[in-house]
Amino acid sequence: MKKIVVLLLLLLAAGTVLFAQGAQEAEAADDAFKVAFVYIGPPGDLGWTYMHDQGRLEMEQNLGDKVQTTYIESVEEGPDSARIMGQYAAQGYDMIFATSFGYMDYMLETAMDYSDTLFEHCSGYKTNDNMATYFGRMYQPRYLSGMVAGAMTETDVIGFVAAFPIPEVVRGINAFTLGAQAMNPDVQVRVVWTYTWYDPVKEREAAIALLDAGADILAQHQDTTEPPKAAKERGKLSVGYDADMRKFVGDSVLVSPVWNWGPYYTETIESAMNGTWEPHQFWGGLAENTVKLSDFSPLVPQDVQDAVLAKHDEIVSGAWDVFTGPIYDQKGTVIVPKGSVMSDGDKLGMAFFVKGVVGSVD
Repeated sequence: MKKIVVLLLLLLAAGTVLFAQGAQEAEAADDAFKVAFVYIGPPGDLGWTYMHDQGRLEMEQNLGDKVQTTYIESVEEGPDSARIMGQYAAQGYDMIFATSFGYMDYMLETAMDYSDTLFEHCSGYKTNDNMATYFGRMYQPRYLSGMVAGAMTETDVIGFVAAFPIPEVVRGINAFTLGAQAMNPDVQVRVVWTYTWYDPVKEREAAIALLDAGADILAQHQDTTEPPKAAKERGKLSVGYDADMRKFVGDSVLVSPVWNWGPYYTETIESAMNGTWEPHQFWGGLAENTVKLSDFSPLVPQDVQDAVLAKHDEIVSGAWDVFTGPIYDQKGTVIVPKGSVMSDGDKLGMAFFVKGVVGSVD
């Protein structure tokens, strides 16, 4: 009988300990800084959304149980996004990140309705007392990847599968073209618009059309691996985007300009947690480690790698800028005179193609 009583007392004590631990964990969860992410596509796209989610996971690892995150994927850039952001705010989330340009006005609308919540919009330009913007100077590694493609094309025709004719995409195409021309003045970059961010079928169709038109290297501003896969199937080469697509497709992907959101998400959420967060417009580049160039494929010759890395160092040091004149538009008109550097405002509003691009901004 005594043994039974002792056993019951031990079980009761163990239950009390487990209850206390559970209560502590629940309290910790309640005290955690709650952050929600709104994604334009699925993390499994291996592209844009994948890299944002990798940044979220890195931030979670860095901040531990001080932060609690959630995300919703494949949210259209329309009124429904405002409803979703409003729900997160009403549920007590402390901070909300929206990761596509088309969410901008809907986030601003929501931010004005929920003044106690902090909002961060990726790639936009509108701010509020509780809303900031953040983006990266992807045009910098775009230029470097263009150098690789320009040096390695044999047909002098590079295809570019592009999403929408907005300044972000136009700026990237122009930077890529300028980089390619630095290595091969005869190169031509042909652009096909899909008018989608994430549509594997349309991206593949556009890639095949460019390959049929004589491109032997494909580049992209799309969120899937379909263009490099299509190139590989034809025995051609490609330049990835968003993530290091060589990991998913193989060595036919020569190099990829990639996003690196972990540091920004960590630092920004830390500032919100300690009360130092302020509205801002962040535009980080290679120097801030917001954007990077992936490792080279072994197919890229060493002299090409050396040239690209030397230019990389010039950009990081601030000794040189991608949009340094002379720069000409498609008609041959001087847009940036020799020795001048395009302002950030003009870069952000870019609505023309440089000489050497075949396509139109519409």
